[in-house]
Amino acid sequence: MPPSIRHWGVNHIQYASTVMTHFQSHPASGNWLSSETHTAWLREQARKLWTFHRASLLPSGLFATLDTDGTPLPDPVQELHATTRMIHSFALGQAGGLTGCDDVIDAGMTILWNHHRDTVHGGYLWAVNGNGVVDDRKLAYGHVFVLLAGASAASVGHPDAARLIADVSEVLDARFWEPQNGRFCDEWARDWTPFSTYRGMNANMHGTEALLAAFEATGEQIYLDRASQILQFFVHQAAPQNGWHIPEHYTETWEVDRAYAGDPMFRPAGTTPGHSFEWARLFLQHWELAGRPDDNSPSIARSLIMQALADGWNTEKGGIVYTLDFDARPAIADRYWWPLTEAIGALAVLIKLSPTEEDEALYRKLWQFAAAHFIDHTHGGWFHEIDAAGAPTATQFHGKPDIYHALQAAVYPMLPGLSRPFAALKTTRPFAD
Repeated sequence: MPPSIRHWGVNHIQYASTVMTHFQSHPASGNWLSSETHTAWLREQARKLWTFHRASLLPSGLFATLDTDGTPLPDPVQELHATTRMIHSFALGQAGGLTGCDDVIDAGMTILWNHHRDTVHGGYLWAVNGNGVVDDRKLAYGHVFVLLAGASAASVGHPDAARLIADVSEVLDARFWEPQNGRFCDEWARDWTPFSTYRGMNANMHGTEALLAAFEATGEQIYLDRASQILQFFVHQAAPQNGWHIPEHYTETWEVDRAYAGDPMFRPAGTTPGHSFEWARLFLQHWELAGRPDDNSPSIARSLIMQALADGWNTEKGGIVYTLDFDARPAIADRYWWPLTEAIGALAVLIKLSPTEEDEALYRKLWQFAAAHFIDHTHGGWFHEIDAAGAPTATQFHGKPDIYHALQAAVYPMLPGLSRPFAALKTTRPFAD
């Protein structure tokens, strides 16, 4: 059973500042997702994110990371996940009727094909700049985001989307997919020689995201089937075997590697509450695409979400800690923006399925904390981390490099279903002028 909401301390959270004025006009009772006031506020937040991050596109055709005030930082390096997320994020805007997205999508697609794509060995290089290759590793994490970008571009009719999907699908199939395991392996050198036996959860989680998007864009069953295989291992097996936490790191034979401690930012030890929220949302997206079978999928998703909130929420200061150790104690207690955005998306899914007063209270508290601490109401965008006092800081992240997490938190809750966001946006056109 999911842990009690009371264990999360929802009635005892003390915020660093008062609730933003715009929340005071929201209905005091009822479901925010059915409130036009809240929906209008979500639309406003999404528009502000697109406006802020448009400055990422440089006259050179490359993307820059933006400083906190929206100024492009010098010496842009294109990391594969950042390029692809820009395509995906602005494709969401175009599907929803937002004008002026084409040039960003076009630039991203050009960068992928002409700069990241390795014309010698095949596949996609992790990092490039205007002068050439910066990091030539071939990572599953990056390649699945190429598939997501291709699917998103296809969903808005981009002429180069089909060739991108075909190319990256071939690479994923030949180099990363392990049919005997039903999962993606992680990393190769540029010439496809191995340099580690590492296996990871994160590439497979975003692989699931990309496979579901590719199924929605193309209708090809193989994408849905492979997503199902990945979910079977991580959600149906790993999660309940580990107290509704999902370990991040594995050996070559897919045993949990409890001793692994890689990059503390991108491969931290232990488990990550923010990823449980993402898994739960993707799990229910798959469940809906599979026809909403009469099974216990909603209760499994709820267990993941509530365990992550129970263990990850900082009961004294608010926010969600970055990682937990294997005893479910905070390991890296730093509070970043993206776990909060993913918690918002996960609660929205639960409310769409079967709203409860507790879910509604949690959803509101999450947005209120985001508005008080992470959303930059002056310059736009979201601060990426806050210090112990709840103020913006910059120990791990320089500037505001990411639109993807915050944008999905604003856009996905306003859509009616659990899946097919592009189809819903093209039908409803919430951002049309």
